[in-house]
Amino acid sequence: MPIPEDVTGDEIDKDVRQELQSLPKTLAEDVAKNLVMVARLIDEDPEGAYGYSKVALRLASRVAAVREAAGFAAYANQKYSEALAEFRAARRMTGAVELWPVMADCERGLGRPEKALDMAGAPDVHKLDKAGQVEMRLVAAGARRDMGQLEAAIVTLQSPELASNSVQPWTARLRYAYADALLSVGRESEAREWFAKAVEADRDGSTDASDRLAELDGVEFVDALDEGEDEGEQEKPAQQDGDED
Repeated sequence: MPIPEDVTGDEIDKDVRQELQSLPKTLAEDVAKNLVMVARLIDEDPEGAYGYSKVALRLASRVAAVREAAGFAAYANQKYSEALAEFRAARRMTGAVELWPVMADCERGLGRPEKALDMAGAPDVHKLDKAGQVEMRLVAAGARRDMGQLEAAIVTLQSPELASNSVQPWTARLRYAYADALLSVGRESEAREWFAKAVEADRDGSTDASDRLAELDGVEFVDALDEGEDEGEQEKPAQQDGDED
C-alpha cells in the first residue's frame, strides 16, 4: 500500500521504535511507516488502517507492537475474533495487562458477555492502572446490558471515579455510559443530569452527549433546506410566543 511522502516512520512512539530495533534497519523503517499509517487512519478510515496493519503484520509478525496495532485495526473494523487473536499474541510476547479490557470487549463483540464478565473479575484487573480499571468497568457494564441485566449495569458503573468532580480522560465516557444506563430503565431525569455532566467533561467531542441531552430536552434539529417547508416559513423564528411587545 502506498505511503505518503510526509510519513517518515519517525512519528511512532519511542517505545515502539525501540521494539523495531530488533529488525534490519530498512525493514524497521518500512514497518514504522505502516504503523504510522495505522495510527493516522484508524479513526477516520478504519478499513484503510486495517490494510496497513496487515502489511506491517506480514513484515514483522514477531514484534508485539505490530500485533497490538493489528489488533486495534481489526477491532475498529469489528473483526473481533481476529482482534482477540492479535491481542492475545501481543500479551504473550510482553506479559503486559493493558490489553485486558479491550480483549474482554472483543468477547462481548463475539456474543460472549459472560466471558467478558469473567475477565472483569480476574486478578489481572488489579494490575491495571486507573484508566484501565475504568475501561474494564465500562466493558463489564456493557456485558451486563448485553445480558439484559440493566439495573446491574447501573450498579457496575457506580464508583469513586464516577462520583469524582475531577475531569480525567475517561470521565466523559463514564458519565455518558451511566446516563445511558439510567435512561435504559426509564430514569429520565437522572439520565438528563448525567448527560449534562458528560457534556461538561467532553472537551474533545468523544461522545454525542450534547445531542442526547438536546433530545431529552425536546430540541429538534430541522434542516433549513427541507423541501417540505414553505420558504417563507423557514425565515420565521423558531419560537414566536411572547416576541411581540
